Amino acid sequence: MATLPTSTRYYAPLVTKIWFLPAIAAATLAATRLELTAGTDLSDEVADIAGWTVTGEDVPTPGLNPFTGNVPGRTSVDASSITFYADELGVDVRGVLTPGLSGFIVIADAGDVATGVMDVFPVRVKSVGKPRTVTGSNASQVTIGFSTPRKPAQDLPIPA
Repeated sequence: MATLPTSTRYYAPLVTKIWFLPAIAAATLAATRLELTAGTDLSDEVADIAGWTVTGEDVPTPGLNPFTGNVPGRTSVDASSITFYADELGVDVRGVLTPGLSGFIVIADAGDVATGVMDVFPVRVKSVGKPRTVTGSNASQVTIGFSTPRKPAQDLPIPA
């Protein structure tokens, strides 16, 4: 039996990097350093993220007995969004991520380090929401909703 490695624990909000890339040449979705540099680093304006999780479904396998087992079925990405801080004149993420725009969201949970890994999600911007409230103490924000039209790539090496 394999031994489970001891993890080096970290606090993701201090190091996570998120980019929007307009293009990735490789069919494997492995972005190059040049493509990362040409993308837009969204990290400093992120207020919150939601989704970005690949999940699988179970397919029931009933038989001629009272127990119904299951096998792995299709995978999908949960509804995903990124919430950004808003500028009162609209000079913010709305000028970069517009409805219908296609590209790639790259998430490096442990930061932009050559020994780390990144997840790459092919995306299309489906909504630009402006949550409004008269209660609470949050700065104004803009929530960008994304669709994931193709299978993402997980744990790709971050290029040096």
